Parts: sequence; C-alpha cells; structure tokens
Amino acid sequence: MMCEQTGEEIDWDKCPPAWEDFPDIIITVLNIFNSMGDRIYPDIGYIGKDFTNFQFLLQQYNISSHQIDYVVEVLLWLDSRAIDKSQKRLKAEYDKIKKK
Repeated sequence: MMCEQTGEEIDWDKCPPAWEDFPDIIITVLNIFNSMGDRIYPDIGYIGKDFTNFQFLLQQYNISSHQIDYVVEVLLWLDSRAIDKSQKRLKAEYDKIKKK
C-alpha cells in the first residue's frame, strides 16, 4: 500500500514476509510461544519462557508426536533470541545509568 501511495515500484526483496508466507506449523509455534508465561526476575530480567503448561498447549494445538521435536526446536530458538534481546536491553540501561 505504501508503494501505491508514493507511486514507487514494489521491491519484493525488501518486503517483510506476511503471515500467509509461513507454514501453518510456524504460526502454531508462534501462538504457543506467545501463550507461554515469561520468567522474569528484577535484577536479571527475562530468563526464558515458563514450560509448565507446555504439554497442555501441545494438546490444545493438536501437535502430533512426530512434530514435537520441530516445535521444541523452534520454541527454544525463539526463546534464546528473546533472552538475548532482554540481556542487551538491560545492559544498555545499565550502561546508561552508569554514565550518569
């Protein structure tokens, strides 16, 4: 829509993927990831997802036994990225306070 408004040609290489571009299992994993609770401590920050309800979520989303390994792999990848992002944000805040 932005390209239509500006009259520019669409550069498909720069367009972010839409939800329809992902396989259904990835959308399901993202929904599971967002349904899981966060484990956060004041001085440490985000330390990862709470897997307490993981089995329940697998049942709710009808994940078959042959998909579980893939689901766990993607969940752990998402979780590691979220942890890294949290740690970088905390470090930036700490550095900002330290400079004052």
